[in-house]
Amino acid sequence: MLFAGLLACKSKQDTLQPVSAPTLEKGESFFNKNNDSAFYYFNLFATSATDSLEIAMAYTYMGIIQAYEGDHYGGQESLLKSLSYLHEHSSKDQECLSSDYHELGNICLNLKNYEAAIDYYRKALKYIKDPGDKAIALNSIALTYQKKGDYDQAIDLYRSLLVKSKETKKEYARTLSNYARTKWLKDSSYHAAPELKYALQIRRDSNDSRGLNASYAHLSDYYSTSMPDSALYYAEKRYGIARQINSPDDEAEALSKLITLSPPKLLKPYFIRYQYLTDSLQTAKNAAKNQFALIRYEAAKNKADNLQLQKDNAQKENQLIVQWFMLVLTILIFTSIGIFIIQRHRRRRQQIEIASRQAIQEHQLKTSQKVHDGVANGLYRIMTELEYKEPIDKEELIDKIEILYERSRDISYEQPTISRLSFHEKIKDLLSSFGSDHTRVLIIGNDPTFWNHTHAQVQIEIEHILEELMINMKKHSQGHSVAIKFEHQNGQLHIHYTDDGIGLPPQFKYGNGLRNTENRIKRIGGRYTFEHPAKGLKMHISFPIAQSS
Repeated sequence: MLFAGLLACKSKQDTLQPVSAPTLEKGESFFNKNNDSAFYYFNLFATSATDSLEIAMAYTYMGIIQAYEGDHYGGQESLLKSLSYLHEHSSKDQECLSSDYHELGNICLNLKNYEAAIDYYRKALKYIKDPGDKAIALNSIALTYQKKGDYDQAIDLYRSLLVKSKETKKEYARTLSNYARTKWLKDSSYHAAPELKYALQIRRDSNDSRGLNASYAHLSDYYSTSMPDSALYYAEKRYGIARQINSPDDEAEALSKLITLSPPKLLKPYFIRYQYLTDSLQTAKNAAKNQFALIRYEAAKNKADNLQLQKDNAQKENQLIVQWFMLVLTILIFTSIGIFIIQRHRRRRQQIEIASRQAIQEHQLKTSQKVHDGVANGLYRIMTELEYKEPIDKEELIDKIEILYERSRDISYEQPTISRLSFHEKIKDLLSSFGSDHTRVLIIGNDPTFWNHTHAQVQIEIEHILEELMINMKKHSQGHSVAIKFEHQNGQLHIHYTDDGIGLPPQFKYGNGLRNTENRIKRIGGRYTFEHPAKGLKMHISFPIAQSS
């Protein structure tokens, strides 16, 4: 059955309590009774379930609720989300597909996007099996043609539906009333009263309250110019039935008609009620939009908190594994080559003492910077690979630890590392190593020509600057996308760094890493600026092109 036929009046909101295992049935138990609660549970289920069809159904329900409450664009978003979980060739998905497309057609019709509405209704027809539901979809297409002013198309459709719906009184009355109204809209001299009244009588006999509401509206419009008294009579009847079925939108339309047709002495109470009702409807629709957004925000926040907790636990487990591995590795090394390690340790201690004395004499910051860039950043990159790379290559890990060991041993007289890779490939490897399942790194313009006019020392400084920016992103940004763009402009080399993380807080204090980065930029004659967009961080670095000698 089409979900569009399930809607009813909204109820007061209940206090919502989180549930440990939300189900689709929990949301359905509130549907049409308390739509705020229903939306809460459907959203909770959609963000935690694993079955694609059930997730799609939850988003379908959410879209219907949003559209009914007046949040058409929010409803459209939820329904399109539902479609992303469905497959048109899967027979079990087809009922949900028909519901999504039909409700998207209703939304587009309400937004006066008639072409899109017709397209969605026709898509719904492809998946509808039930003859009654097909008649509803075709009636919707005909109504859209009528609203669009394409009366001939609408009349042809209604005429074919009349033949097919004679055995179903409710559907026949709906089609007949719409058919007569459309013919009258096309030709104002058309005598539509007999057909409109016959449809009204069928609806009275069937106790079809919503059908009566439509018939009274059609008859009031029909008599508006020719018989104002009759038009007023049917407007009053519609006002009564709209209040009976508790439909504020229909009541407001009936009041608008009554204000147009009633004598002046009766206008005041109608006008006061109309003004109150339209203000209340607008307030309720705005509140509904905010409520749905708030529910989604809270659910997303809870999910993010749970994922962060899982990530923290996984990091602790990884740290224990690394510690165990390092312990075993140390024991093996000391057992097999103990004498060699003792000798190397003695030499290393002597070299560290010499390096420390020289560093203190030259500049304390220089030593801090070497330790930070040469060892701490390298360790952090190894930790990042241990966290995201599976499986762990033990030999590769030992090689990297050995490199860090040699780098720290020689820290007092660190010389530029000669790499077998060209510099642009080295930069590519550096930046790409910070990518993971959760972080996408985009590199633009890093080609050999960019680095042709940079000295080796400038390249070393730039490498450390980029490494520090990426480590700062990994530690603090919480971003999912990072872009680094390299370009020539106005005799300068420019590097633009952008991420979509949390950015720098207003009271942010520079640590050693960013302070070292600032010093390096100044050392190569460069300049830098920070930007703070609504989300994330942007940094621009520029430095002069080296003059050829």
